Amino acid sequence: MSKRRKNQRAAEDTPKREKVRDIFVPRPFEGLTDEAEWIALRELVPAASAPLRLTPALVEEYGDRPVTLATVLPMATPAMTKPDGRIFIGLQRHLQSGDVSRDLAEALLCALRTEPGRSVPVPPLPGPGPRLQDVLVDGPLEVTMHDGFEFWLDPGASDDPNVQASLERANAAVYPTVKLSAARAAYWCQVPEQAHVRWVLPDDEDAALDTLARLGAAGTLTLGEQTRFAGMFRAHGRLVPVWDLPASPPAADWEEPLAQFAKRYAEALADRTPLDAAGRRARQGLLGRQLTLR
Repeated sequence: MSKRRKNQRAAEDTPKREKVRDIFVPRPFEGLTDEAEWIALRELVPAASAPLRLTPALVEEYGDRPVTLATVLPMATPAMTKPDGRIFIGLQRHLQSGDVSRDLAEALLCALRTEPGRSVPVPPLPGPGPRLQDVLVDGPLEVTMHDGFEFWLDPGASDDPNVQASLERANAAVYPTVKLSAARAAYWCQVPEQAHVRWVLPDDEDAALDTLARLGAAGTLTLGEQTRFAGMFRAHGRLVPVWDLPASPPAADWEEPLAQFAKRYAEALADRTPLDAAGRRARQGLLGRQLTLR
């Protein structure tokens, strides 16, 4: 038998791998009470965590295991289990499908099926199945901000020199970030030469864009003197405006300016009249100032 024929026979005898069809979901967190906060934790925040609650059906099947949502886990792994049964789910990961909600739900289910303390195998393309909205008791996220990633570790783990070195590398990449109370899903962060405020708006994209355009036409789009509206980007079906700020004032100094802006935003959002000529020009200008870097 020729080599070519042997290869053909081998290919025929090898069972075909079922293809997993990927589907893009533009608003994966739609329907969750804290949709904007989920987006912020995935896109804006380096180190934070929040407890999650399993649905009664999952508690009955797997027990009431503590589950923690983390912005990112070691090596950007999707999930990990601790020897005491705790589960961590990572929002920011390397491999993912077009439906982030499905990915996170599958990571959680895989962790529940995994023996505590073992590594969790998670498929990059999970295919159809439960989503976050199906596996969690919905409610506001109780976010805890962290200066670094020590929350990953069990007691005594940092004594390992390799673990300590890895932790130091991860912590070195964290820019100081503060959750602001003036608006939900708004965060201040400081980079080497300046600071930013970024706010995930909870409203429909078109309505949010019109509202920002009204404020732009009125000249009230900044957070005050020495600030600049840098632009905005889209994230999971929502708009995220970004402001450039001076580096020196601390995060607390921007609570009141953001609160005043949020008030102006709410008033402009309630205006349902069509945009006038100035508003339309401002809208076009905003579309030209969309950011790609986050």
